[in-house]
Amino acid sequence: MSNTIEMIDEKYDQVFREELIALERRREHDPSFGERDAAGVLHNLYIMDGNNWDGRGEIQQASMSATIAAYEHFISELKRKKAV
Repeated sequence: MSNTIEMIDEKYDQVFREELIALERRREHDPSFGERDAAGVLHNLYIMDGNNWDGRGEIQQASMSATIAAYEHFISELKRKKAV
């Protein structure tokens, strides 16, 4: 059982890191990509997460949760940098 939990945690961490890297690169290559754009994607991710009527596996759910968390973190960092 702990192997499964470890696999799920590792997947979450991997997806979170990869999404953040991708978001930062996108921002670097396209400075017009900002809070509003990321919030639009996040909105759609929330919808996709809620449309889990047929059930997704634990690994897929961890990936979705990590992706959402990465976007939330990215938006939070943009807001923080804007406030400084």
